[in-house]
Amino acid sequence: MLEKTFTIVAKTSFGLEDVAAEEIAQLGAQQIEKGIRSVSFKGDKALLYNANMWLRTVNKLLVPIHQFPIRDSEDLYNQIKKMEWENIFDVDQTFFIDAVVSSTIFNHSQFPALKAKDAIADRFREKFNRRPNVEKFNPNIKINLYINQKNSCVVSLDSSGDALFKRGYRESRSEAPIKEDLAAGMILLSGWDKKAPLLDLFCGSGTILIEAAMIAFNIAPNLKREEFGFFNWKDFDSQLFNKLKEEAIANRKFTNTRIIGVDNSGRVLGMCRANLKSIDLLDKVSLKISDFQDYTPSTEPGIIISNPPYGERIGDGIEALYTDFGDTLKQKFSGWSAWIISSNMEALKNVGLRPSKKLKLFNGSLECKFVQYEMYQGTKKIHKTENAVND
Repeated sequence: MLEKTFTIVAKTSFGLEDVAAEEIAQLGAQQIEKGIRSVSFKGDKALLYNANMWLRTVNKLLVPIHQFPIRDSEDLYNQIKKMEWENIFDVDQTFFIDAVVSSTIFNHSQFPALKAKDAIADRFREKFNRRPNVEKFNPNIKINLYINQKNSCVVSLDSSGDALFKRGYRESRSEAPIKEDLAAGMILLSGWDKKAPLLDLFCGSGTILIEAAMIAFNIAPNLKREEFGFFNWKDFDSQLFNKLKEEAIANRKFTNTRIIGVDNSGRVLGMCRANLKSIDLLDKVSLKISDFQDYTPSTEPGIIISNPPYGERIGDGIEALYTDFGDTLKQKFSGWSAWIISSNMEALKNVGLRPSKKLKLFNGSLECKFVQYEMYQGTKKIHKTENAVND
């Protein structure tokens, strides 16, 4: 079905394109091109399998299999029907079409998805006198349809299946957990060297801690996933995948890196422990029940990466929380570098420290700033770096 070398498109979140491209380069990909919320590259089956297993900041990996111009809906139907779908999956398997449309031909994405579904079903019916079933929530085969403003249609296979941020370790979740791919992206953007202590002062159910531990110990983020979309393709090479998975397991490197989580809720820390236990990292991360302003670090200076409340859920007092956070940094974290993400731009002003960096990211649909504060060793003042502040 696939050529020896083919194009792969990694879908990522806004602001994570650079770190996603760097991750992809480290896997040995060629012809890497960054877009907006996407990175395309060339690779083979082994790279596709490894990319699904190893990429931390990517939501899904698409493999384009056909591209053509269309004039109208019937043209779309005919072009899709010409494709040899029987070489990709069996009539006994289920499928689903996800359409993204910015075309002048269609007003919304549901109609072209329906036309494409009919074309595939009709091709199977004519060849086998049977048609595969459509399954929205857990299909064997996920097909991506993209029709751009120039009415060019790209048909891709979704090699990932479920979104890749669903690592398989989340046993419990707090009220406002950060997504796994965003947490990993924040850690990679921070420039953490995987050796200095890493502290989360608002650790919640532990997503930042777990992603940091997997980065530090070279653990493939999707090692625990039971299934990828490409498992259901006719040309799936199970022997190759199992070999790559065994290599990933063998390449884990456990070190003495200190990773510490602080939260003021024992119930939430219980969720964090359950998640750590599910991925066999409970003994690699230290947890402390405490208000952030009462916590005193017991390690040499390191890095803080946190996702504090934004104010949507806790009501009044959010400005005071950010003021206390800034005061705590000045009083207790001399020599540390602190990064926080927040959608509350007014509350961020209450930190009272000059940021050395500001990066725009999205936590779900919320536009956020990922802000760095550097503290001078021994002076409790802000380290005024030469880095430009990117608004």
